[in-house]
Parts: sequence; structure tokens; C-alpha cells
Amino acid sequence: MPSFDIVSKINMQEMDNAINITAREITTRYDLKDQGCNINFNKNDKQIIAEAANEMALKAMSDILQNRSINRGISIKVFDFGIIENATGMSVRQTIKLKEGITKENAKQINAYIKNLKLKVQSQIQGEQLRVTGKKIDDLQSIMAEIKKGPFDIHLEFVNFKK
Repeated sequence: MPSFDIVSKINMQEMDNAINITAREITTRYDLKDQGCNINFNKNDKQIIAEAANEMALKAMSDILQNRSINRGISIKVFDFGIIENATGMSVRQTIKLKEGITKENAKQINAYIKNLKLKVQSQIQGEQLRVTGKKIDDLQSIMAEIKKGPFDIHLEFVNFKK
């Protein structure tokens, strides 16, 4: 029986590349060069710490990060922007957490969304992923298309498509 899995994973190497490109662009951009901008990536905690002299520079840094992530094939839905807080001196800091994995609430929401499509498929929650099975490959492909258009606030990928 044909099936596929729905997962939410981040390619950490591509994320690291996007952050390195962002850091390089920050050092060469005229408006950010003397603003004390700094961006660090902690792979273990899956969070990015951005520091700048003011909120405008911090906003510009986050825009650059989002653009570079899109260029590297990473959805901007993986970013969870924290509040902007004061750091040492006059600088500001923002912690950006990376959302990876499907929570139980999101899995239930996706499961209900699939059932409301009224196609002849079954979906079941398996830890941090959902397995969708059906008799027709066309039904599975239409489920994929509908989920891509769906109202979900997390990044979703389709893996292990089996015929």
C-alpha cells in the first residue's frame, strides 16, 4: 500500500551555511558595518543569538537571515523569534529558536485536516512524524498538495514515499 511520512526537520548544515553567509554580509554592508552586529549559532541548543547596537540593525539582520535561509532552501517557518532584550551597554539582543519536530498538538491538527479532506487515506501519529497511507498514489499526492497549502505554522516535509 502506498504511503509517505510527514516530518519537520531542518538541514543543520544548510542552516549553518545561511548563518555564515549572513555574518559575512553583515560585515560588508555599509549600514551594518559599524553597528556592532554579531550573530552566533548554537547547534546543540538549536538557537541563534543576534546582537546589534539598535533595534533597526537587529531587524535588518533578521531580514538578511530570512532571505539567506530561503536561498538555501530553508523555510522561514522554522524560526521562532524571541523578544528583543537589552544586552550589555546600549546594544540589544534577540534569541531565535529553531522549531524542529511535530508536536502532539500539531500532529492532531494535521491529522484532523487530512480527515476533513474526505479522501480514502489513513493517517497515524508516530512520535514526531505522521504516516499517511492510501490505496491510490493520486490521493496521496493530493494530500501532499493540500498540506502544503494548509494553515500550519510549522515547516513540513514529505519523506519515505513508498509505492
